[in-house]
Amino acid sequence: MTDAGEDDGEGLKKGSRSAARLGAVQALYQITSNGEPTSLVIAQFLDTRLGKELDGDQYAPADEDLFMDIVAGVSNRVKDIDKALTACLKGSLSLPRMETLVVAILRAGAYELLARPDMPTPVIINEYVDVAHAFFDQKEPGMINGILDNLAKTARP
Repeated sequence: MTDAGEDDGEGLKKGSRSAARLGAVQALYQITSNGEPTSLVIAQFLDTRLGKELDGDQYAPADEDLFMDIVAGVSNRVKDIDKALTACLKGSLSLPRMETLVVAILRAGAYELLARPDMPTPVIINEYVDVAHAFFDQKEPGMINGILDNLAKTARP
């Protein structure tokens, strides 16, 4: 394999992990907003969204194992994750007062920081800040960066 082929393979791998994280945030948002069971939402995303075309939009292929781990992991550990996030909030910030999508991004990032030591801290934080930029153009990406960075300092000293 040539160097270019190796770069392409790593780029595809990174792209599939990014797509998994974006899909996980969308799935967590759907679970929270609609009260749908986690297993149903995971199956729906695997069957109709990740790597598929839906309503004229082509979704990127995703690392399905990472996607399932994040969504199921957040769902199974949401109380512990929220407790860890709450400890990192400053001033008048509180999870119940935040937008559902912001909370979904924070929970996914927190889950990876707490449960995925195989993933480098800067990668996790950067990926979820990028996800935030896909939806927000105001203060939210910076706030998410700060909260996840605070959590990383305590969870990964």
